[in-house]
Amino acid sequence: MIEVSQLTRVFRTYKKQPGFWGGVRGLFHREFEETRAADDISFSIAEGEFVGFLGPNGAGKTTTLKMLSGLIYPTSGRASVAGFDPTKRENAYRRIFALVLGQKNQLWWDLPAIESFNLLRAIYALPADEFKKSLDELVALLDVEKKLNVMVRELSLGERMKMELIAALIHRPRVLFLDEPTIGLDVISQKNVRQFLRDYNRKHRVTILLTSHYMADIKELCERVIVIHKGKKIYDGALDRLENAGGAKKKIITFLPEVAGTAGNAFPDSWRSAYGETKRGDEGKFTLCVPAEKVVAVSQEILSTGPVADITIEDVPLEDVIAELFQSR
Repeated sequence: MIEVSQLTRVFRTYKKQPGFWGGVRGLFHREFEETRAADDISFSIAEGEFVGFLGPNGAGKTTTLKMLSGLIYPTSGRASVAGFDPTKRENAYRRIFALVLGQKNQLWWDLPAIESFNLLRAIYALPADEFKKSLDELVALLDVEKKLNVMVRELSLGERMKMELIAALIHRPRVLFLDEPTIGLDVISQKNVRQFLRDYNRKHRVTILLTSHYMADIKELCERVIVIHKGKKIYDGALDRLENAGGAKKKIITFLPEVAGTAGNAFPDSWRSAYGETKRGDEGKFTLCVPAEKVVAVSQEILSTGPVADITIEDVPLEDVIAELFQSR
């Protein structure tokens, strides 16, 4: 459904010198700086896949989505979405994809959401029965029937995002680009949006490319992730394989009681460096990051060192795995 080959986008920005005379000098001699927002990116996504698109701020995620949507042109390389070239901006292509930007609105602020939906019906020339069927399904899935006639500016952030999703899906696109759709939402709203996206993807086999800084979004929705850093792709594969990167480590969190007024004196130095990185926190808290196969041995040694108030074994958070991946580049 999506084919991207050596896609590159270079932004050229003017470096203005400070002050009045800096502006005057800029009239005669200008310095420019080139930033490679996307650098030789290649990947392919099959129909119906739900793929996470990860990277730190400024990595090039949104730039890539905008190139796939035809909003900006690539400097080099090519892309194909459902057989269409996004750079041609054909009307037939615009009918088969949708783009949702979590920090930008496509609904009219001072109108009820239903008015925006009716306008989109006219834009996409949707038959009345097809429009009603699609709208009724989306409204029921997102449970916003009572909010359709409320002005958008009076809706909560979570309700607005639900309306944005309806606007994006009202014409039944085959491809959906989501750029941080849950940003700023509370925990309940995030959960509702994730549930909706999961159900809609399974029912309609829509191909979805999702960017998010909330790892809960990625873990609950995506089996495959693409990671980019400084414009370059550094990982493309199964999410569980990414979680196991770096030796499949586990976190052992230990609380030791106060000893002679100082937390953690019973924590021996001998095995801290032997098994993994040790971080000491407040109130006798110690965290070790150790290989998964050594969890039992390390736990037994901790328990044998003396009194232990509590011990917990956790998976290393996906955020930490990805951060370590970025730092190694």
